[in-house]
Amino acid sequence: MEPADVAADIDLDGTAYLNWGASGPAPERVLAAAREEQRRHERHAHSVADPYEYAGEQFGATREAVADLLDTSAERIALTDSTSDGISRVANAIDWAEGDTVVRTDLEHPAGELPWDRLREAGVEVRVVPCPDGHFDRDAYREAVDGATLVCFNSISWFHGTHLDVEWATRVAHDAGAAVLVDAVQSPGQAAMPVEDWDADFVAAAGHKWLAGVWGAGFCYVRDPERWRPRHLGYYAAEQYDAEAGALSYHADARRFEIGTNSLAPYAALRETIDLHHEVGLDTIRERQRGLVERLQDGLGDRLVSPRDPESGLVTFDLGDEAAARGLVDRANDADVVIRSVPRDGWVRASVHAFNTEAEVDRLVDLL
Repeated sequence: MEPADVAADIDLDGTAYLNWGASGPAPERVLAAAREEQRRHERHAHSVADPYEYAGEQFGATREAVADLLDTSAERIALTDSTSDGISRVANAIDWAEGDTVVRTDLEHPAGELPWDRLREAGVEVRVVPCPDGHFDRDAYREAVDGATLVCFNSISWFHGTHLDVEWATRVAHDAGAAVLVDAVQSPGQAAMPVEDWDADFVAAAGHKWLAGVWGAGFCYVRDPERWRPRHLGYYAAEQYDAEAGALSYHADARRFEIGTNSLAPYAALRETIDLHHEVGLDTIRERQRGLVERLQDGLGDRLVSPRDPESGLVTFDLGDEAAARGLVDRANDADVVIRSVPRDGWVRASVHAFNTEAEVDRLVDLL
């Protein structure tokens, strides 16, 4: 399958969609899989099967598909609703105490800020590491992680589109005795996710961006599930539970991070879009994406913030101030070109996928 085949299956009525880093429009094939799963569950599973047993089988199939995407085992995959949900579940699996320390970077999405800021109320210190140009200040990072309980950082910066050195940062954090949580939501669909090589304790992501899935299907890799006893839990987390005795036995695998009854449709869509991703191939996606990104960069000149040698499909540029940035976003929307600003004064971000076209990129350049 070619990227153009996927593009042809996405009907946006002439809109040049360059905002995949926020949310990707799903192909009709993926939407059809979600609809069909919803129908099967509501009709077939409720009439001739146990709807909960059926759901368990489908969730298991999704864990297997995610594990295949990440080249890991399904026992290390927990299904979540979103990346934010996965991060929150991790935050609620740690026995925090006054004086503990969380380290994060200055590149985090609010999903990677809010849980830790809330913990300040319990006496947890939050240290923020600067990442100039979207990469670690390595000396500052080494100093910050000393004595930390948990470190949280992106795999790809949503500001710059840069790849952070996950393996290095994880090794340094582990040497300092800290657990590591990677917000990898910008990776699936446009970059490899070698979670076993990364060696992080947790990797949270979702399928609704570059994978072109639908909202409501996230996942979290947990390297050593039995190490953690989540507080944010439901009956899906329990292998056995004695209500009278108040005795809880968690699943031995990452299912202990799961909660309860979810719609099957988003997870069917996630399986379908992972299949689609494999059919197109990551190498094909990256080659096609790189050519489109370079085409956009040629039109940006010295306004480019992201690396001139593209690291991803996220292309950020600086228009000088917030008014100019907002003005371009508004003019683009009026012209049916979808981009966004990011919370840096004057910065605008286009997210270019292999499923875009040269003509769509040119429409943005013409607005500059």
